[in-house]
Amino acid sequence: MKTTVSSKGQIILPAEFRLMDRIESRQEFGIKRLGRGKYRLVRRAAHPNNGPIDWLLACPTKGFFMPVSTEQTKAIRTS
Repeated sequence: MKTTVSSKGQIILPAEFRLMDRIESRQEFGIKRLGRGKYRLVRRAAHPNNGPIDWLLACPTKGFFMPVSTEQTKAIRTS
């Protein structure tokens, strides 16, 4: 993908990226210079509902999670 720097020094993230990552206006990003012509852009604050959903979507394969019986969960809570 390609983008340009505006006369104000602003960089536009392509709409496809903004939709995929649910990026909204006024969200803050950190930027780090890695070397000449190389930069890393990282969103500072995640969307409030991202945590568990992103964690589940990051599962390595379908069926990664195994069902747990009620007795097993009771044992975990009491230990």
